[in-house]
Amino acid sequence: PLVFQLYVMRDRDFILQMLHQAVSAGFQHLVLTVDLHWFGNRERDKRTGFTVPPSYGFKQILGACVAPAWTWDFITHDPYKYALMREDVDAEAIASFIQGMIDQRFDWDDAKWLVENWAKLRPDGSCAIKGVVRPDDAKRAVDEAGFKAIWVSNHGGRQLETAVPPVEVLPSIRAAVGPGVPIVLDGGIRRGNHIVKALALGADTVSIGKAYLYGLGAGGTAGVRKAMQILETEMDTTMGLLGVQSIDELKHRGADVVRFNPVGWAPASPHRHQTTSGGWMHPDSRL
Repeated sequence: PLVFQLYVMRDRDFILQMLHQAVSAGFQHLVLTVDLHWFGNRERDKRTGFTVPPSYGFKQILGACVAPAWTWDFITHDPYKYALMREDVDAEAIASFIQGMIDQRFDWDDAKWLVENWAKLRPDGSCAIKGVVRPDDAKRAVDEAGFKAIWVSNHGGRQLETAVPPVEVLPSIRAAVGPGVPIVLDGGIRRGNHIVKALALGADTVSIGKAYLYGLGAGGTAGVRKAMQILETEMDTTMGLLGVQSIDELKHRGADVVRFNPVGWAPASPHRHQTTSGGWMHPDSRL
């Protein structure tokens, strides 16, 4: 299904315009990203010179020279555009406009208004909220604002450096919203066994970024398929070694097969195999 991601914006007329265009383009589901109402101090972007819109300095020119195939493809094709916003304006130019539209005062009433309007435009669709890391916020999003799904995310840790890892709050958010609300885990998914852990701890699905982008950058469509194949193979291997036969069984057994250690750092013991910096450990304490 097609999913349209929307940021918190101050101009309701502009929001409605985008929602209408999304419906016309066949989008059925809407995701409101709420953890980007303020831009974090992204030090890596500063070191690499990454900006929106892009700046073309010495580093960028050097990078273009050492990747001639990519550079040729870039300069010989039409500039990319945001089709659901303004097709007559390059994405680089419109990115600055979008940054200026972000609403730092966006609140629960605004979120409820958005959900209600999307339901009017797409009665057969659904609306998810992305950027939730607190159980009480997840419950409020469902019970009061009308969201149908929760996207547990800290925006890849790029917004607030000490934000809680999504996987740590996943079990408590599942407990807060109950078994009937779909939950997406976002952040930190690099391997197939990460997906297995997320499903066992309460997620219904996960979102990935780097695996997809690495595959796309290395091999285009074929590279993306290869990345998905790698994740699928790793999932099958992990589930087989855990002794579970299906996703349903994995979710049902949950903490019986995967246990999260929230204690943090612990000294290594010659009698037990456990992580020395917290994290995942075998549920059988005798091992």
